[in-house]
Amino acid sequence: MLLAELVATSNRIAETPGRLEKTARVAELLKRLTPEEVEIAVAFLSGGARQNRIGIGYATLREANAAAAGTASLDLAGVDRTIGELAAVAGRGSEQRRRELLNRLLAQATAEEQHFLARLLMGELRQGALEGIMLEALAKASGLAPERIRRAAMLAGSAQAIARPVMEAGEAGLAQFDVQLFRPVQPMLAQTAEDASEAIHELGEAALEYKFDGARVQAHKSGDEVVVYSRRMNDVTGAVPEVAAAARAMPARDLILDGEVLSLDSEGRPQPFQVSMRRFGRKLDVDRMMAELPMFPFWFDLIYLNGGSMIDEPQARRFEELARVARPEMLVPHVVTASPEDAEEFLHGALEQGHEGIMAKARGAGYAAGARGQSWLKIKRARTLDLVILAAEWGNGRRQGWLSNLHLGARDAAKGGFAMLGKTFKGLTDEMLAWQTQEFLKLEISRDKYTVYVAPKLVAEIAFNEIQISPRYESGLALRFARVKRYRPDKSAGDADTFETVQKLAGITT
Repeated sequence: MLLAELVATSNRIAETPGRLEKTARVAELLKRLTPEEVEIAVAFLSGGARQNRIGIGYATLREANAAAAGTASLDLAGVDRTIGELAAVAGRGSEQRRRELLNRLLAQATAEEQHFLARLLMGELRQGALEGIMLEALAKASGLAPERIRRAAMLAGSAQAIARPVMEAGEAGLAQFDVQLFRPVQPMLAQTAEDASEAIHELGEAALEYKFDGARVQAHKSGDEVVVYSRRMNDVTGAVPEVAAAARAMPARDLILDGEVLSLDSEGRPQPFQVSMRRFGRKLDVDRMMAELPMFPFWFDLIYLNGGSMIDEPQARRFEELARVARPEMLVPHVVTASPEDAEEFLHGALEQGHEGIMAKARGAGYAAGARGQSWLKIKRARTLDLVILAAEWGNGRRQGWLSNLHLGARDAAKGGFAMLGKTFKGLTDEMLAWQTQEFLKLEISRDKYTVYVAPKLVAEIAFNEIQISPRYESGLALRFARVKRYRPDKSAGDADTFETVQKLAGITT
């Protein structure tokens, strides 16, 4: 298929308001693709390339000044090969080689294709083909049930991973997508509850657990072989060998554990998040870091045990089996109650010990990989949201020369893009100001006299007092007394809180 056909479909999707019509347009395109093209097209229409990290920055793209060829001659496979070449460039002279490849690609593209490719390579493609719509389109194009497609994508990690098998072989193509050792599963996620009483009201009798402010990990064990994966499903075994050793020592032959790892001080209280995250830096003296900053795992779920998936088992049974194989000191503190008073007391105990809050979990619910549902609710000390930075304004006075005032956005799962919720410069230390100025300039898309607009890639945890109606922003909402608690390098923009969550916290029903 020619790239021009996909670009035309992308533009039509962006102009289409209705979800059903968007889905139908994507499904129609998918049916016309060869098996080799399906994975490429699904990645492109979802807003990225198959290769993920390509190594092209905004400066390189700005310097690519190729004139449009004027004829639509690029095909999907050829574009994908060139992007693969860009991703593979390394070593001396790599910047020059990337420019040459980029210029060659853009020189063959029409003006419309150039615009599409520039947004694609920078992660700025917002045509509304969200993962939910893409999964529904795959179901429609393949004739399979949407629930079957969604489950396979959750276990495989993305719609892109299942696209070719499902379009090539239908149900038989999805047979491979079940829980497997050493293929990380998307972590189950939580919604936010106002307080412990609300969580009990929502769930009834619930399992309550401490909510740690550490790094989410998934440990896969088969015999003596152990691999530890991060929240983003990267192999981090080498950074936390003591966590791997703890999993290896468990009596079960095969298992997949879900948990949190963090560093503790001499009194057993949690170190700040930023301190724990030092163990996951790029260049590590692991032996020295293990001595200075040991990491402790706290397991709270069991996804796989001795040859069988546990994700469809209720939370109560998963935790019961986990307690059989994990040492007590490595189990998350856990109680079961239907009492709002007991839940509040448990929350206070977690906070007094320095933890972030608690989780409330429906005891009868399965493990919904990759989903953020009502079966898990998080209750924190203060209201916080994980929001994406959309832009930053140059500071004045003492902050002169630094990018300071942050534009905050919640992920808009219904429309695509991000809903702006206001600005803040509060909570930023000099160290954070210097760091974010450097990082924002790397992600710059455009600027005016006062503001630098950036690619929506950095996530920050924002504390606030309340959400108020605001005609100033298109979203209609703004955070009152917003302040930055910290940046979240462990989270991508796709992990940010949604605008739907914000509306719910504000008491707005849609």
